[in-house]
Amino acid sequence: MTAAPRIDWEAAADLIVIGGGVAGLTAARTASLRGLRVLILSKGGPTDTATQYAQGGIAVVAPHEDSVESHVRDTVEAGVGLCDEAAVRSIVEGGQAAVAALTDLGAVFDLARDGQISRTREGGHSTRRIIHAGGDATGAEVQRALNAAGLPILFGAAALEVVTGRTGVQGVIAVSENGFGVVHAPAVLLATGGLGQLYALSTNPPGATADGIALALWAGATVADLEFVQFHPTVLYTPGGLGRRPLISEAVRGEGATLVDSEGHSVTAGVHPRGDLAPRDVVSRAIAARMRALGTDHVYLDARAIDHFPQRFPTITASCLAAGIDPHTDLIPVAPAAHYQCGGVVTDTHGRTAVPGLYAAGEVARTGLHGANRLASNSLLEGLVVGERAGVAAAERLGEEAHVTDVSFHTIPRAARALVQQSMTSHASVVRDAAGLAEAAVRLRDGVSHCAASRLRAELTSASQRFANELSVVSDISARDSAPSGNDTADLNAAAAAQRITEFEDAALTLTAQVLLLAAAARTESRGSHTRSDHPTPDDHQCHSRTVRLGPEGHPVPAPDGLDLTTWTQDAIPNAS
Repeated sequence: MTAAPRIDWEAAADLIVIGGGVAGLTAARTASLRGLRVLILSKGGPTDTATQYAQGGIAVVAPHEDSVESHVRDTVEAGVGLCDEAAVRSIVEGGQAAVAALTDLGAVFDLARDGQISRTREGGHSTRRIIHAGGDATGAEVQRALNAAGLPILFGAAALEVVTGRTGVQGVIAVSENGFGVVHAPAVLLATGGLGQLYALSTNPPGATADGIALALWAGATVADLEFVQFHPTVLYTPGGLGRRPLISEAVRGEGATLVDSEGHSVTAGVHPRGDLAPRDVVSRAIAARMRALGTDHVYLDARAIDHFPQRFPTITASCLAAGIDPHTDLIPVAPAAHYQCGGVVTDTHGRTAVPGLYAAGEVARTGLHGANRLASNSLLEGLVVGERAGVAAAERLGEEAHVTDVSFHTIPRAARALVQQSMTSHASVVRDAAGLAEAAVRLRDGVSHCAASRLRAELTSASQRFANELSVVSDISARDSAPSGNDTADLNAAAAAQRITEFEDAALTLTAQVLLLAAAARTESRGSHTRSDHPTPDDHQCHSRTVRLGPEGHPVPAPDGLDLTTWTQDAIPNAS
């Protein structure tokens, strides 16, 4: 444990929401309408969320030639045996009401020629039930509508720890450009998005650093199914491209585009009855296999036959043109990239975790909806439905005393982000094996040790420099005349906050990578978005979720009872004061 930081600001709320995407904002709005004092903490700005980049749409049961049962069946089939069917049905049934509430807030969805909401079909769906906005900018419209609600939000602020006590959640320790802060609250909702930055290539924004997974584990919650990372099969490929890459929505294939290799042959022919509209794990594996067979690093999407492509897909068109590709005349080079975490913090369908007062919703949560592989466009659906329910559920914590008294930071292992990304991309990507997973685990272990040694040297250097500066100030009283201006101080504070957030993110990525590697090594089968080349077939005996929590020494360990959300007794709450 390190020394307690100086607390520069303080606040109190009934509910703290960590994250500014669809799940977090929906929960915050719902709770506010019920009279709760809500404060949202967002690391980035108003549009620095995964929601903003969601292209395809929202999967919601259509009024004609569709049914709840059909949507449930498609979801369960995509989840390959690991969906909680009761949870699937509950969330699917809530879809229409959730979309209606979003429409009432001002969201505008695309209309068909008959004046009704337009619907398309995506991979894994048996019918056209995907509603969209702005052609391929559904997430941006959802984000715009929710941002317009005018909710209380602190941008550029990151939660570093969820503090718990004998009655559960007490609040959070956070950092912003105003320094370290404490927010006292009996309820905290994790809505932090995904873990895409574990990998060198991702469709996720830079802030997708698995913060919620780490915060939940440190607070005593369990996680499950983290080995199931969905790789979007068609991300725009550019030579040498790293970081967040533009995705080419599945809706493009839904409108008739086809996947072909460098020789012009179909990539998915004979692989699955639905061909290019097979579930994402199937398509990603088919692409990875074809690239290995041909020794290439991408395949192509042929969308030249789609009429009015720029009008239907303006965002994709702009991304392609920026890369020198005209979808009307050129094949679009694509490759798989990390896209969505199917598992997460174990919750019920109202966002409750096993820690009283701690909730999770959206991509960070594992409700049982996605199983081993998410069905396309079920993510915004889940964020809307479970986000609203979590906002309602948080009211059950009203009246609980909440006061953060322990503001000491614990020593948190972390490896360099580049090492984490290189290890995970090389050994825990679309296809894995035991040797690669073991090598990645060793590299992370060694990387944590190296980073700890480097950090110690940096701290000693910093302490030495501070001592030298203090001597300089004492020997030259005129130094006060050259004190930093207000703007300089603000810049220094912002830089210090950014550095602290980066260190926290690296620790979260390191811990989440360790959990993922543990779960992936234990699952000696191939199922959904988890493919083992050394165990290429499913094993019926492993048709169950694997849960993980932190052990007494702070290391990830299996938690066989991790899906049990029975409320903790007061004497059993982790980190109790």
